[in-house]
Amino acid sequence: MLLKTGGTIFGVHEETQFKEYFMDPTVRRGLTSVLRSIAKFGITKPQLLDAPFLVVWNLEPEAPKGLLFVIKMAMEVTMNLLKVNNLKVKVENRIILNGVSFELKSGESHILFGPNGSGKTTLISAIIGLPLYKVLSGKIVFMGTDITAKSIEERSKMGIAVGFQNPPEITGVKLADLLKLCLSKAPNEDFSEEEKSLIEAFKLTDFLNRDINVGFSGGERKRSEILQLIFLKPKLLILDEPDSGVDVESLKLIANQIQRYVENSGSSALIITHQGEILTYVKAQYGCVLLDGKIHCFSDPKHIYDDIKRKGYEGCIKCEEKTLER
Repeated sequence: MLLKTGGTIFGVHEETQFKEYFMDPTVRRGLTSVLRSIAKFGITKPQLLDAPFLVVWNLEPEAPKGLLFVIKMAMEVTMNLLKVNNLKVKVENRIILNGVSFELKSGESHILFGPNGSGKTTLISAIIGLPLYKVLSGKIVFMGTDITAKSIEERSKMGIAVGFQNPPEITGVKLADLLKLCLSKAPNEDFSEEEKSLIEAFKLTDFLNRDINVGFSGGERKRSEILQLIFLKPKLLILDEPDSGVDVESLKLIANQIQRYVENSGSSALIITHQGEILTYVKAQYGCVLLDGKIHCFSDPKHIYDDIKRKGYEGCIKCEEKTLER
């Protein structure tokens, strides 16, 4: 059997070879969310799913249980949801990021540490495409597509959503109306029971008829922001210090809902912090440190946080022993 993948042809000649390939841990991690999503549709013919590069093939009838096979391009896209390569970014006349590179795989959470002024907000802004942040060199690749020159609207439609550190007050717009907008509902359309349940889980039922964030506490603002993002159903959640300015109860609620969304949807989260308390509740696979415009120390985020507390950021990035292969 031959499968054509974007100009490259490779073959699976016998069942044992296929099993060996499929059992590779990296391949399995990359395929898990895609297979979970497509299996319920019972696809038996080559079709396009959501994007032109995602093609699903059904194996020949003699293949065990007509196993669905996702071609190599889809696997690469799934395994590398976001790839930032050698990114150099200027704000006004100052270079803030200089050679930033990292990858974020589908279905995992990644923690980005960094002190104030290290470039964390600049990195977020470059990823989502804010015009003030000029990319001088490097690439931002999302789901296999170079989005470096794409607009904010294009990136948003592809499935990138951002929760900023200080959500603004919006007078005259009710929270219920904004949530319905996130869900693509008409203003007079009611929430489903599942949606009502999630609103209640965020303890925001009593806030639905209030103006957005007007008179909200820090924790209430963050809960409202995260709920809006989840209702958008993004493939990539980017969260700017969700543990900043919230009480312990709100932090636990927010973090648990983020974790549940990532696990259930197969989406990913890039969480920016300089405190680290959110690690108590979020199961993050990797962490790194942004310092002086560069990424350092890919490692277990809890180890990084412990090092930061003991040695400071400078002391933490000097340690090369815990660096993990991506």
